[in-house]
Amino acid sequence: MITKSMQSADRQSSVPPWQHALQDAITKPAELLQLLELDLDTLPPPFQALHRFPMRVPRGYAMRMRKADPTDPLLLQVLPLAQEDVVTPGFMDDPVGDLKSVSGQGLLHKYHGRALLITTGACAVHCRYCFRRAFPYSEHNARSGDWREALAAISADTSIEEVILSGGDPLSLTDERLAALSDQLDAIPHLKRLRIHTRQPIVLPERVDQNLLGWLSRGRLQRIMVLHCNHAQELDASVLTALEALRSANVLLFNQAVLLQGINDELQSLEQLSQTLFAAGVVPYYLHQLDRVQGAAHFEVPDEKALRLYQQLQQALPGYMLPRLVREVAGELSKRPLQYL
Repeated sequence: MITKSMQSADRQSSVPPWQHALQDAITKPAELLQLLELDLDTLPPPFQALHRFPMRVPRGYAMRMRKADPTDPLLLQVLPLAQEDVVTPGFMDDPVGDLKSVSGQGLLHKYHGRALLITTGACAVHCRYCFRRAFPYSEHNARSGDWREALAAISADTSIEEVILSGGDPLSLTDERLAALSDQLDAIPHLKRLRIHTRQPIVLPERVDQNLLGWLSRGRLQRIMVLHCNHAQELDASVLTALEALRSANVLLFNQAVLLQGINDELQSLEQLSQTLFAAGVVPYYLHQLDRVQGAAHFEVPDEKALRLYQQLQQALPGYMLPRLVREVAGELSKRPLQYL
């Protein structure tokens, strides 16, 4: 006789480890600070920031943070602070103009030859500087209707050669869903490349499992993964193993980082990040100036400082390790190099 508890146990055993890790993520600042042996009373309270944009931190990512260090560069990326409640002129909810470019089926078509699908609003980690922290995902999500409308629009536009899966984080979806979508995109003759924008191999390396590698390895479209890593401390042994597995599946790996005040805004951090990425087979692709989303002003690095840092980085690194310093400007047809501002 099969009991309810046995059925429940079977369901639990069929859930991939990465989904268990997602469910077990830290969502309360007090728990994270206790884990890191930090005194909650020594830091500004999160006030309304936590209610407007909830906290989510995978435990494996938290274990890479230095204990008893309130300035740890990983901690500062994810800890809600009172500064997020400060309304800053020039900062807005939609800093890169996504809402003007998105259609009803969750398809963004900003740049020539490329279209971006908003596949989900879910992420494994909630970065406090996220430019889509206020994005209305429930209104603009290509997932509804099994992406039929979005796929029809892509099929009808032969100028599109590359589809970008974004979100949220597309790897928050199950491999069954992603494999089905990938197969449908493979069947569109004028497409050449499938690009995935994700932070999960960095913050949740368990996500790179055999099921993920299976559907990434098959198919006609060239597979490209653009990662988001801001600091070399994020690249521990588990992440390096995940990146090696992705490369073995013939996935081209690139990284885009964000220049963040107090986190990576000095030469040694940026130099070490590029060197560690390149050693792991990841091309340093972009170094972004902060997208000016409301609530993230305390992360912004002034342009003058950013340019000085970049000039130092040019002198310290060979050209193939040097990311491009850019800013995304709403309405423009490409990223804008910072030196042209």
